[in-house]
Amino acid sequence: MREIDSSIITEVVARLCIDANYHLPPDMKSQIIASSKEESWKTASIILDQIIENFNIADENLQPICQDTGLACVFLSIGQDVHINGNLEDAVNEGVRKGYSQGYLRKSVVADPLNRINTGDNTPAMIYYDICPGDKLKITVAPKGFGSENMSQIKMLKPSDGIEGVKDFIIKVVEDAGPNPCPPIVVGVGIGGSFDKAAYLAKKALLRPVDERNSEDFYAELEEELLEKINALGIGPQGFGGKTTALAVNIEKFPTHIAGLPVAVNINCHVTRHMTEEI
Repeated sequence: MREIDSSIITEVVARLCIDANYHLPPDMKSQIIASSKEESWKTASIILDQIIENFNIADENLQPICQDTGLACVFLSIGQDVHINGNLEDAVNEGVRKGYSQGYLRKSVVADPLNRINTGDNTPAMIYYDICPGDKLKITVAPKGFGSENMSQIKMLKPSDGIEGVKDFIIKVVEDAGPNPCPPIVVGVGIGGSFDKAAYLAKKALLRPVDERNSEDFYAELEEELLEKINALGIGPQGFGGKTTALAVNIEKFPTHIAGLPVAVNINCHVTRHMTEEI
């Protein structure tokens, strides 16, 4: 049994909160740069170049890429041979508190969804737990802005709706969102499981690099087909038109009930941030 002190987790989470908000992942940068070169619509190309300039400034000056520094979504992959000394949830929240303070990141969390009083430190984090073999602890911090989160949807389709129903729903969600989630977007899709599991899968799908397709050919082809159809909508960067509405469609799936076909779509803006560290 390997022991990890909770204070180490706090330091890692704090560091990841800052790094994720300052630095866009390399796969996202590469995809945006490639899209700028391929855009034939001048306005769209100009917008993409401005996005590139923005993330370069954030890198160089160590400043947030976006003013919405997000709700801290923290994914913990915990080896079953790991023992945490101390309270794990408290350690994560202390890391968020420390990171958002030290990094001068905007605090956007309210303690009650109806009374709307800001907690003042961006806690509590949204924490997702995954138990896996081994003696390592992998931590991923993915700050989620709500301009895109608010555009996400879930639907309990009927099995008879089939694959066409799934595709129609995903495309409709993007079409309904229009320019609101600051395109070009990344579309996370969860298919199967239960109502809550589908939503979790959709969010987790956003962690996958945009240049990496689903490991199953069927779903990889579906991702490519949906990306093509979404970009044909013509919404374009920031809604000004063009062929770069989405940078990727990432699908994750899970077994489900014979009577159900849950589908969740979690949209993320071009600032699809996430940083990972293994202890």
